[in-house]
Amino acid sequence: MFTPKRVVITGVTVALIAGFTTFLVRTAIENANQPKTPLDILGFNPDIIGNDPRIDALKADAASAMQESKLAGGREGRKPFGPDDNVEIPKEAPGGGGFLPADFPPGSSPDPGSNKALGKQMNAAMGWESEWGCLEKLWDKESHWNERAMNRYSGAYGIPQSLPGSKMASAGSDWQTNPATQIKWGLGYIKGRYGSPCGAWGHSQRVGWY
Repeated sequence: MFTPKRVVITGVTVALIAGFTTFLVRTAIENANQPKTPLDILGFNPDIIGNDPRIDALKADAASAMQESKLAGGREGRKPFGPDDNVEIPKEAPGGGGFLPADFPPGSSPDPGSNKALGKQMNAAMGWESEWGCLEKLWDKESHWNERAMNRYSGAYGIPQSLPGSKMASAGSDWQTNPATQIKWGLGYIKGRYGSPCGAWGHSQRVGWY
């Protein structure tokens, strides 16, 4: 049987529990609605960032095919294997991951110089200013800082050469055409898998892909 004292204690306990629960729910909602910063990579799913053996195998196969093409060109007396031989520019941005192929904005064209300047700023914001040279060389090799670049051997797409390109949707729905979104994803990928640009560049130099 409840005494007045027990009723008061029970009521206070219930109120405290309800209040704490409300605080937790409100905090979760506010955190979910909090705008992300351009370099906020905390929301990246590790499965999206990398370490997929199947994708790694595709990258390795593409690197081997590129090397074979280079050697074949040398044997047949063709012009030296150029940096653009592994990259092509598709007529439309690829789809995938629920995205349809997308037309590029009419009258627009890639601006690798501006993309590189933006990449340098975003790289510095990550605290990697001293490793800019590694990132610059890495994405020069991969895509020449062209947001429309596609690897003719693997189908990897964009400035960081995401495979598949739709992985970059984790950084923004405009991944098909927006250099900033591609760079954001690429920096997140590098941090999650290699720790820093020089770690990624070193891996690329050793095995031909990153």
